[in-house]
Amino acid sequence: MTDSVQTTTGKKNKSMTQRRLIPTYIFLVIFSLFSVFPLYWMITAATNKSLEVAQGKIWFGTNLAENFTKLIRDEALGTSMWNSFFYATVQMLLCLLICSLAGYGFELYHDKAKDKLFAFLLLGMMIPQVATMIPLFRMMSGGKLLNTVWAFILPQLSTPFMIMMFRQNSRNFPPDIMEAARLDGLSEIRIFFSMYMPVMKSTYAAAAVITFMNAWNAYLWPKVVMTKNQAQTMPMLIANLAGGYTIDYGELMLGVLFCSIPTMIIFFILQKQFAEGITGSVK
Repeated sequence: MTDSVQTTTGKKNKSMTQRRLIPTYIFLVIFSLFSVFPLYWMITAATNKSLEVAQGKIWFGTNLAENFTKLIRDEALGTSMWNSFFYATVQMLLCLLICSLAGYGFELYHDKAKDKLFAFLLLGMMIPQVATMIPLFRMMSGGKLLNTVWAFILPQLSTPFMIMMFRQNSRNFPPDIMEAARLDGLSEIRIFFSMYMPVMKSTYAAAAVITFMNAWNAYLWPKVVMTKNQAQTMPMLIANLAGGYTIDYGELMLGVLFCSIPTMIIFFILQKQFAEGITGSVK
């Protein structure tokens, strides 16, 4: 009898808890729709004519093929996509290697001198990009690096934020692994590549997402150093579409859609590892 009463009471409490959560679920659904709507509108606008987009049409149209044809005809879509992907990938890989090495060294081999150097390094986060743009441009021009991948990636090859992120997450790296590896005769480089990198894969995934998105969406610096049409990136292409005397909004939104797809794919693939890496999880 007692068991049946407890079971009935448990069901009632569970039902009451579910009823209390209904307003929360409604609130979350509403704001989720608000969050998804810009993406939905971007996709539908890419299928409509410019006038229909300007009039606020929010359902799918039949002008996708024409918008795509105009985009290919008016702009170097393939070249811009390849340039953005190539620049962003190279910058991501080199930035991950350099910043993880720096974070690894600052944390696992730290002393007071390194702590002071790291504090000085963090001051670089306070300097705005525009303050360094003119001297950086003169350096790239003097080195004949304009319109090359090196002009794009060198200023962001190592950033204080990425070094700080790897250093903070390296605090969760088990030091016993390093001691065991040294006893087995592994060199410090082998320890980094064979032990540290596999254990810190969540941090690498989070850093990869951040670095790739920043490089893919970069506009101001590429606009300064990429002066040839053959070297333009996707944000520069979007700016060209939006900077004319007459703007074809259907073509523009299709270009924005193409520009958004790679970053969405990267994030959806690595979203679990991204969340773990941001919270400092180590596996």
